[in-house]
Amino acid sequence: MDLVTKLATNRILSSEEFQNLLLTDDITLRTQLFRCAQKISALNFHNKIYIRGLIEFTNHCQRDCFYCGLRCSNKRADRYRLSKEQILECCKIGYTLGFRTFVLQGGEDHFFTDNIMCDIISTIKSTYKDCAITLAMGERTLSSYKMFYDAGADRYLMRHETADSLHYSRLHPPSYSLDARKNSLYSLKEMGYQVGTGFMVGSPYQLTEYFASDLEFIKKLDPAMVDIGPFIPNKDTPFRHQEAGSLEETLRLLAVLRLMLPRALITSAANLANLHPNGLQHGILSGANEIMFNLSPAHIRTKSFLHDKIAAAQEEMEENLRFLNAQMKSVGYELCVDRGDYVTTAISSKP
Repeated sequence: MDLVTKLATNRILSSEEFQNLLLTDDITLRTQLFRCAQKISALNFHNKIYIRGLIEFTNHCQRDCFYCGLRCSNKRADRYRLSKEQILECCKIGYTLGFRTFVLQGGEDHFFTDNIMCDIISTIKSTYKDCAITLAMGERTLSSYKMFYDAGADRYLMRHETADSLHYSRLHPPSYSLDARKNSLYSLKEMGYQVGTGFMVGSPYQLTEYFASDLEFIKKLDPAMVDIGPFIPNKDTPFRHQEAGSLEETLRLLAVLRLMLPRALITSAANLANLHPNGLQHGILSGANEIMFNLSPAHIRTKSFLHDKIAAAQEEMEENLRFLNAQMKSVGYELCVDRGDYVTTAISSKP
């Protein structure tokens, strides 16, 4: 039995088999991998691509991760925080455009206390009762997670970045713990969240064997969502001179993840477009079925936005949405703006 058939059947491989599949030069096997990923995605989601309304509500962060432009040591970052009013305005525009999932994403910014976040979450939830709320705001305490869940949050997305302890230590300051990150993900799932995780592809010091560890951890966690993307060096970080991650490697990992997790909500990362003009479409053709659409462009972060730029912002987003839909149609898919909750029952398929 070849590795693609084995993975599609068993949804897991050994560490050595994962590495062999990721490194193979066998064109037939590589083609089979992508075709099988497309087939499984089509069986479970047809040609629908879920689109999520991303609201980047703060770029302040107390963490100092070596790869991230939001790191607290970056004094060149143009910092901002959206007010509750601005966040709600983003939701209003998104809802008008048809979005039924809002993703509140930010750095680990404790200006947004538990009470402030609960107020924002509960207001969104009471205003837009048919919408799901995803949080992506890093590590908080267990009591914080519980408060957010009780306030109405449905999902929590938190990449583990790498499942290898040595690799993790080379990407983060010594005080940061991979075990703490993993334990948070397990705790979030136990609380009832639809949980998402993921990792960077091509980050500094990464070895192929580390990908096997990532895949084994993800299989054990069995998340509702997976978000992987290529490492893109940021000019204001210690890794600014490192090479970017590989498009081919990222796409191959997306396909492997689809075979492992037939029903998972797998993101085609926006930064794939940094590596190829049609990177987003390539991600979809590799088995991804979710796209983040930014509802908080730069001018929304200005104080004047709420006074004179709402109509212009909505018009701009409508145009961007039309363009994105055209991109998806060009490869045989169409956007779906509904909640798109995770469903556990999967339809699998052998190649």
